[in-house]
Amino acid sequence: MGPSSPLQPIGPLRDGDPRRCGPYTVLARLRESASAVRYLARGGDGAPVVITAPRAPLAELPAFRRRFAAEARTAERLAGGWVPEPLEISVGGPLPWTATPYVPALTLGEAVALAGPLPARAVRVLGAGLAETLARVHATGAVLHGLAPGTVLLAADGPRLTAFGALGAAEAAQARAGGQLSVRLGYLTPEQAAGHEPGPPSDVFVLGLLLAYAATGTPPLADADAIADAEPALGAVPEDLRPLIARCLAKAPEDRPGAGEAAAALALEGAAALARGGWLPDPLTEALDAQAARVAALPAPDDEDTDGRTVRVGRQARRGTAADTAAPAGPVVPRPSAAAAPVPPPLPLPPAPQAPAPVPALLPVPAPALPAPAPVPALPAAAGVSTPSALSAGSAPSAGSPGRGAGPSRRGLLTGLAAGVTGAVLGGGGVLAFTSGDAEPPRTDARPAARPRPAVPGVPPRPRWAHEHPATARSTLHAAVWRDRALVLTTDAHTTAVDLTTGRRLWQAAGAPSAHRALTLADGRLLVAGTDGFRPVSGSDGTVGRPLPYPAGVRLSSVAGRSGTVVWFTGTAASRTYLFAYDTARAEELWRIQVPNGRAPRTPVYEVLALRPDMLVVRQDPASLTAAQVKAAKGLAVFHAHDRATGARRWFRPFGAARPGGAVSGDESGRLYTAAGTGLYAFDTGTRRPLWQLPGTAAFGRARVAGGTLFVADRDQNVHAVDAATGRARWRRGTEAAAGGDVPEVTVGAGGRTLFAADGAQVTAFGAGDGRRLWKFQDAGVRAPGGGDSSAAYSVSVAGAAGVVVRRGRMFYGLPVE
Repeated sequence: MGPSSPLQPIGPLRDGDPRRCGPYTVLARLRESASAVRYLARGGDGAPVVITAPRAPLAELPAFRRRFAAEARTAERLAGGWVPEPLEISVGGPLPWTATPYVPALTLGEAVALAGPLPARAVRVLGAGLAETLARVHATGAVLHGLAPGTVLLAADGPRLTAFGALGAAEAAQARAGGQLSVRLGYLTPEQAAGHEPGPPSDVFVLGLLLAYAATGTPPLADADAIADAEPALGAVPEDLRPLIARCLAKAPEDRPGAGEAAAALALEGAAALARGGWLPDPLTEALDAQAARVAALPAPDDEDTDGRTVRVGRQARRGTAADTAAPAGPVVPRPSAAAAPVPPPLPLPPAPQAPAPVPALLPVPAPALPAPAPVPALPAAAGVSTPSALSAGSAPSAGSPGRGAGPSRRGLLTGLAAGVTGAVLGGGGVLAFTSGDAEPPRTDARPAARPRPAVPGVPPRPRWAHEHPATARSTLHAAVWRDRALVLTTDAHTTAVDLTTGRRLWQAAGAPSAHRALTLADGRLLVAGTDGFRPVSGSDGTVGRPLPYPAGVRLSSVAGRSGTVVWFTGTAASRTYLFAYDTARAEELWRIQVPNGRAPRTPVYEVLALRPDMLVVRQDPASLTAAQVKAAKGLAVFHAHDRATGARRWFRPFGAARPGGAVSGDESGRLYTAAGTGLYAFDTGTRRPLWQLPGTAAFGRARVAGGTLFVADRDQNVHAVDAATGRARWRRGTEAAAGGDVPEVTVGAGGRTLFAADGAQVTAFGAGDGRRLWKFQDAGVRAPGGGDSSAAYSVSVAGAAGVVVRRGRMFYGLPVE
């Protein structure tokens, strides 16, 4: 690349640039934006990293530092997939900074300037990756406001997003009198032009602008007036992409697709899968290779240390003292290394310190670009006044944002956006004013509830909240619902309660860790199975009471079931395994019966499948069956019936052709439903006779009975509703997911009106009465760039009037259903 290259070159450090950030030695400038400079650096292990630090005029503004910290925390919470995970975040020293791993990449603006419009497949990968990230943000009801040609990077394995709010995506950022920070965005949406509050559809509109720009090399709308009134010019957009981009650019927010829908339309298999094997044209691939070679040729850092101290906050180490950055020194002169490989010709050096190079605009520049951002009048905003809507317009709130915090008031925001219609350099950017009185919100892992929106047929309800639970040492995580008020999450480290209405964490009890699901009893008590007994925990405030001790010498293995205040569980004592009945109201053992120890080293796990007034029916987990047990049963599943009062065994026997690993369930009438082959069979556990058979074309999963109707799904992604007593079919519908995947898990809503089928791909909602397909819910998943899709399947917990909880791995969403 010669001097005429459109790329910002890697250049030497300038006077005033940091030479050291925590453990990283800063080596060169990578690129500069309106608010920050990105530097290339190396740590002690020699791996290159990218340091992002504020431009000098802004670093001293308290308002800037708060916004910088908030957006850095948002990046940390979104890390994964197409969002680089911060290595370190430092916000307490003289110069705030973040460090992320270096990946050879070009901004979208650089790529288009270098190679022209991207091929259709590359546009699909770009759009799908961005839409997957937006879907994760929008699931919380927040708005990202981080899309721009200079904030989207193109790497060999897919896109990266580097801005997480108005500050990172700013076209201009200026310090103003009184400690104010004025930020001007480089884009506008129709709703903002009309003076309305932006929402998640605003991000989708900007996504459409970016995709049209990437596909054609020119913006689809000429100016702010065109954004408000004109139809986008999409004639040069590839035909197969045109309908989706046109929908993204719809004037009415409700006419735009959701981010998840856009991601699926662009790459049904996901951006990572579509990008495999290469997705960029040759000129860009060559530019990435050249950039990587120049970074590799940068000198290794001197073997020096810093006296900065490290403060551990969250997942990462954050450095926050004056030692984070050494005093600025003169320009660094690279020292030749005897062992160094031949160095490629240096990239062109930048001129003397000036304003950042302009990023290609989404909209045409109506006047010649200025060498520095034009002064932006500060808005008259009252210090310390902020609203959730203003925060969502300025940046995607962190998982800890309670909805009020650093951000302009809504009135100030809308006034500034309206002013931006006529005053923005890019033909329509909004102006935001952040004052020195901005308040930093307290950090928790709760996320704000989304604003309600009208129901649209086929469109899933917007989650009221989202909660991502942190991983623990052994990564155990179980979920239960307490009194329709709280989602109770038990791990090997602690028990946590999340408010079902808002998604905010209510409490966390370190004194009640458990590898088992919490128990909510008929009398309203909440019990956690600990190592020394069942621990009562207050569902309101998390206070842990004295344990209800297990029988002397007994170690609990697993909970088999519960009814009223009685809990059945398996446990070991003196090298023997027993099935216990335990009355939690009186804290005493009712009975125990010895059961086989199971295949070493497993302790047998039993599950209560059906309850009759006089007995309970259980089955042993097939993974713990000994070879002798399997041989004796001739490969069939064996069920055991025990007297409820004494524990005496009534009978043990197989039912039909049910195998040990087959899906089995029961109901309160004492019926047992077993899957065998491609059929589902019902048995009466009192008479032990078959009742009916439901034929099918693929293996059935576990059935659920509600209101006399049995619901069950099969591996062909069909959901069946039949009369539980007779097996007579009522309706059958497909989930429209790919056949042959996971058998959907069915759950009936608390009101009995909605049925949910959850599998590895989605949650599908049906009307329980008529089988009418209502909607599908998907999040974007968690994908490592260049890696496989998330393997976590969806599941649904019924929460009554507070809605339902959808789970995928460690991510939980509260949906306002029933």
